[in-house]
Amino acid sequence: MNLASDNVTGASEEIIEAVARAARGSAAAYGGDEVTARLDKLFADLFETDVTVFPLATGTAANSLALAAMTPPYGAIYCHEAAHIANDECNAPEFYTGGAKLVPLRGANSKLDAGALNAAIAGATPHGEHNAQPAALSLSQATELGGSYSLEEIAALTGIARRHGIGVHMDGARIANSVVHLGCSFADVTWRAGVDALSFGATKNGALGAEALVFFGGDAAARIPFLRKRGGHLLSKMRFISAQLEAYLTDDLWRRNAVHANAMAQELAAGLGAIPGARLLHPVEANELFIELPAAVLAGIRGAGHIMPPWGDGEGNAVRLVTAFDTNAAELETFIAAAIALAR
Repeated sequence: MNLASDNVTGASEEIIEAVARAARGSAAAYGGDEVTARLDKLFADLFETDVTVFPLATGTAANSLALAAMTPPYGAIYCHEAAHIANDECNAPEFYTGGAKLVPLRGANSKLDAGALNAAIAGATPHGEHNAQPAALSLSQATELGGSYSLEEIAALTGIARRHGIGVHMDGARIANSVVHLGCSFADVTWRAGVDALSFGATKNGALGAEALVFFGGDAAARIPFLRKRGGHLLSKMRFISAQLEAYLTDDLWRRNAVHANAMAQELAAGLGAIPGARLLHPVEANELFIELPAAVLAGIRGAGHIMPPWGDGEGNAVRLVTAFDTNAAELETFIAAAIALAR
């Protein structure tokens, strides 16, 4: 099994079929097609409010363009020190904002601590114009360590942002997995909890390669068409991204995929976590788990051809395992049984 990431997977049949349908005949370019025109209503229904939607091909583009629309070049963006925007996007947020500063903060299980956030913003400008000015808060849902902010945790953090007059962005690369875990709606976890803009991920949950930038009001959305074009992310054949998103939201495909991925993660955590000497490093609240395994077990699993990259500095026995919409339940059961056999 390849449990390295949910980026190594294929795509849902429904997504493939939708792209094939969109490939028949001609359609208006640059988002002027009928499929893209239908997305605003689909997303409005999903979020239970009017929204503005921009289809994009990558999560890095969604995060960076959202932050660029919300943050001036002299602004400060607050995020967790483990956040994707701080560690895995090659300074793209700084580039697209024209020089805004990321301010990484600590917090257990890669969740921001409300007290630390409030203190950081409150003490950000002791020298006025000589300091970066607080402009945005960015939250990851699910987090980089497989956790999910509760609705109360999100509201506490966005409440601090509101009191300080800054906007809130959410990196939702795995937001479907968090929504399923929390048993809430997309509205509950975003705009009702104080989020202004969402990077809506679909690629990790069954799409070929499709993300969306969703705004819940405000004037930042008006800047995206120009930022998107200038940044090289206005696709001429946008209908192929839009077709994926339409299929993803139709008949709750997003939910079915996320339910399966989360269930496989729980099964994996229960099976491997029962091995003597194994230790789960973080709560499993989406489709990722971080676990330490006995060296002999880990070596045996890898020796059998299973792909389990190391986590952290690579010196210990910690691994990150990621399940997905197409994780085969029977194969996973065999995999767990083999790990248990190795432990014995």
